[in-house]
Amino acid sequence: MQIDWLAAASLEGKTLSSSTDIIETTPEADPAAIAHDHEHQVHDHEGHVHDGHDHEGHDHQHGPVLNPECTREVVLDIPAEEVTKAYATVVKNYRRYAKIPGFRAGKVPETVIKRRFANEIKKDVIDGLLPERFNKAVVDLGVRPVGQPQVTEMTVEDGQPLHVKAVFEYLADFSIDGYKDVTVDKPSTAVTEEEFAQELAQLRESRATIEPVEEDRPLEDGDWAQISYHGVVVGEPDTPPIEAEDTLLEVGGKETEEAFSMALRGAKPGQELSGDVEYNADHREPSLASKTVSFTIHVKGIKKRVLPVLDDNFATELGAYENMAELEKRIREHMEHRKQRSVEGETKDRLFASLTEKYLFPVPESLVQEQIDARLERGLRALAAQGMQADQMRKLDFGRLRLAQRDSAIAEVKAGILLDRIAQEENITVTDDELDQEIQLAAMQSREPVETLRSRLTDDGGLARIREQLKREKTATALYDRLPEQG
Repeated sequence: MQIDWLAAASLEGKTLSSSTDIIETTPEADPAAIAHDHEHQVHDHEGHVHDGHDHEGHDHQHGPVLNPECTREVVLDIPAEEVTKAYATVVKNYRRYAKIPGFRAGKVPETVIKRRFANEIKKDVIDGLLPERFNKAVVDLGVRPVGQPQVTEMTVEDGQPLHVKAVFEYLADFSIDGYKDVTVDKPSTAVTEEEFAQELAQLRESRATIEPVEEDRPLEDGDWAQISYHGVVVGEPDTPPIEAEDTLLEVGGKETEEAFSMALRGAKPGQELSGDVEYNADHREPSLASKTVSFTIHVKGIKKRVLPVLDDNFATELGAYENMAELEKRIREHMEHRKQRSVEGETKDRLFASLTEKYLFPVPESLVQEQIDARLERGLRALAAQGMQADQMRKLDFGRLRLAQRDSAIAEVKAGILLDRIAQEENITVTDDELDQEIQLAAMQSREPVETLRSRLTDDGGLARIREQLKREKTATALYDRLPEQG
């Protein structure tokens, strides 16, 4: 466990970030949900900015949040003699290499070195004395630590004993006996004829065309009326008119106001219609909500939606398909793959929920907070990609957003811990070839040379996290494959 002890001491009482990566086992933060929640927040909240790449202005420290159910304490006292010796060694090294104007290299007085590099020397002394002792103390406790410890007491002075008291979270030990007996319904992934027919119908609908109706007849439901209209808001003469030229409205369509459909039914091209439209209070266009508009409508033509014939010509127009039979085959294959992914994902989610309900164990809060960070990061980046501006980001209430993500984050952390335990029980591992395939895929997606990506991941610990994530995915798939499939 790599620890910045001075930083930990200066942030006493605050949670530091964990380096443990948690695989997603339930859907991530939904950008739409974040945006919806944002609409109900106070809009004068300032100090939070996210432009999709950096987060300037909002602090991810969340106060003292260690879970007391899985927290242990370590107290270390190092004799003054060892502290003095460590200070002497560090100061000697600084004297050897320090470059200070007015002094020759290696000849800077010790008092100058101590005064000039006081914080750096203290940090080096701590880093030389504490890590090995702290790690041994943790091993002696027989627990697996997660995250960074919180230093609650620390005294470090040359010639004085070094005293440190730190608390940290750990993964509690618990039994997973009976996990193989936990089952959920596993729907069939076979594509039914009804589903295939619906898919084909949707594809046909997507290729429909709007064509003029040549016969002399009135408008009826299903027709598209080509109209121009001019509307005036009743009681608001200064409001700009509502008007459009040569627009199309589907008579009886879901998106067409019923008052328009009623006026257009039975009308013929060349007719001029008039009438009032009363808009509901919850109308999708806020400027029209609860208002009445007096319209004049000029009917210019009738058009009809024409569906294409499902034949070989239809198939060749869609792409590199020789005939309709080949197109149908490809559609079935696509549907089977899509349904397999959907059913597998939903079934795994229900299985994880059943497992976490069966096995009750304390969850380190640092892992929960880290997972909330990850969920918000993805959600906010997605919102930025969709066009949310920095000034809108500033108005987000991150405290409220964090709270909204908490239950999902806890579920993800619990599922991840359980998958780790099951993987250990079943000796599930990730081979070097499997890891290489994942790195190559990531390199293709990031358009980065494989070796460059591998080197970077090795340096920042990402390689180990990817291996751990792949192991959890393999474990989840193994559990899913064992479930009996419904007929």
